[in-house]
Amino acid sequence: MDETFIIACEERLRTAMLSSDVELLDELISDDLIFVNHLGQVLSKEMDIESHRSGNLKMTGIDILDQRIRLVDRVAVTITRVNLSGIFGTPFEGEFWYTRVWQNRIGTWQIVSGHCCSVTGYNTMLNTKLLN
Repeated sequence: MDETFIIACEERLRTAMLSSDVELLDELISDDLIFVNHLGQVLSKEMDIESHRSGNLKMTGIDILDQRIRLVDRVAVTITRVNLSGIFGTPFEGEFWYTRVWQNRIGTWQIVSGHCCSVTGYNTMLNTKLLN
């Protein structure tokens, strides 16, 4: 396992989200996923994939602004800051941080947990100070 492989997994996920490829999303996301979205709602794999399958969610842009990876045994933790745009009932655009936990399960890497939060002007300023 190396960072290059996890970056490739993240890119496959980004591509699947942009194209609403539910088959690839199903492959990349663990059946027992626990995901907390930017509104604090806990979502399952089926809830996440259904938003793509139904057409309720259409991502039009996922631009990676920053990404960091930590490898531990058979687990990889990624944090990724993105500029996200799309339509979910109404058009949206904003900056978000995603944290994902990837686990190697019998030779297959899947997301077992994730979290998303929006980036505000204050958070951006604070992150710049903390990370520098």
